[in-house]
Amino acid sequence: MSARAPDAGAGMAAGRRPSAARRIRQVIIAAGQCLLVACGSAPATPDAMIAVMQTERPPRPINIAHRGASAYAPEHTLAAYRLALEMGADYVEQDLQLTRDGVLVCLHDTTLERTTNVEQVFPDRFVEVENESAGARRKIWRVADFTLAEIKQLDAGSWFGAAFTGERVPTFQEALDLVKGRAGIYPETKAPDEYEALGFSMEEQLLRVLAANGLDTADGRMRTPVFIQSFSAASLRRLRTLAGATYPLVQLIGAAEKGLLTDEGLRAVTKYAAGIGPALPLVIEDPSRVAAARRLGLGVHPYTVRAATLPARFPDATTYMRHVFEELGATGVFTDHPDLFPRDATTGRRPHGSGSSSAG
Repeated sequence: MSARAPDAGAGMAAGRRPSAARRIRQVIIAAGQCLLVACGSAPATPDAMIAVMQTERPPRPINIAHRGASAYAPEHTLAAYRLALEMGADYVEQDLQLTRDGVLVCLHDTTLERTTNVEQVFPDRFVEVENESAGARRKIWRVADFTLAEIKQLDAGSWFGAAFTGERVPTFQEALDLVKGRAGIYPETKAPDEYEALGFSMEEQLLRVLAANGLDTADGRMRTPVFIQSFSAASLRRLRTLAGATYPLVQLIGAAEKGLLTDEGLRAVTKYAAGIGPALPLVIEDPSRVAAARRLGLGVHPYTVRAATLPARFPDATTYMRHVFEELGATGVFTDHPDLFPRDATTGRRPHGSGSSSAG
């Protein structure tokens, strides 16, 4: 399989007028989110906006760069996000954590030791917790125990490769500064209940940053579309309460949330979310789960396609993603390899019994 050539407009200098091709691409990736607001002067009602978010078939499936182009650069660094843009990602994902001084930063884990050199820089700033699998205690360095200034001292790139030595943990604002206007963003509220116990509202912090960047407006989201995802249904409901239908919400579903893939569970999800993000094994083992979600108007963005962990019957990541779209009917996918995304793929398997019309 050959890598897709980088998007010619991805390296556009700030302030230059975007090319016609880039303007068209921005319209395509925003089409499932902003049509009602963009086409009328009055704000869309929440129910009307959700109807647009839940279109049965988007113009084409969307390419979501999982933690950036994380097969090629250290996850959740500006290097990974920059590469994702160059590879033509439609959306770039940001997992969010909160520092001790309440700043949103982009990290997958609630702790720092896996992807930074915190153990060397702050060797005594750990806490010990029970390691249930090993039956012993282990040391962790929690993000919430460090200020932003302290986290900015850490090397977030060396663990991946010497070429990335000196990469820093980006703030969510820094990620937005890089991605905004060039692709959509796809933030996730990570461990929101843990942060709430520390006196933070991750949802309020996230909405504040989005608003400060003009993404609470239809015009802003036309240029930079937004999905917000979480494994926490409570977090998504909180966001729906705080922001109405401003942003399409996506319920992530892993093994612990598998019950949401029942008819009853999916119907419950439609009350607050526009889509689901199931673990790929859950829909590979039972493809009817995708059709059931789409019959209810939900988008389906499974996670995660990695070339190193493909099911045996697929020769490469591109073939696998094409199967996910054209055979299973998913409307997007998270992948560590945004360059291998099949750009000519279409979303197949029109759900039986759906009365809605095609959106693409």
